[in-house]
Amino acid sequence: MKCLILILNKTEKLDELLAKFSDNGINGATILSSTGMARQLMNNKENDTVKMFGSLRFLLNPDRAENKTIFCVLSDDQVLLARGAINAVLGNLNQPDTGIVFTVPVDFIDGGCFTA
Repeated sequence: MKCLILILNKTEKLDELLAKFSDNGINGATILSSTGMARQLMNNKENDTVKMFGSLRFLLNPDRAENKTIFCVLSDDQVLLARGAINAVLGNLNQPDTGIVFTVPVDFIDGGCFTA
């Protein structure tokens, strides 16, 4: 089992992505509102580190105040389906201001109704 973690910058794509997950048999996810480090530092006017990150402002979408972080515990086969759904909805994650996805191993799970 794996925990797939997606930090979604294109929050307007969230519902479409979740529908695509569901179409692929992925029916459980936890979604949190989140903020990236560079955005937080730039929003902190009292922090001297802001000067260092000021040049990064052009990389950030100033209209978006937050990201969505999505957690899914998946079987190994479902990871491939999830990646396909992510690529279908978001396109290439190497494009700026899109998102990042990664997995970590899950060696124990208790609670909920997870079946893999």
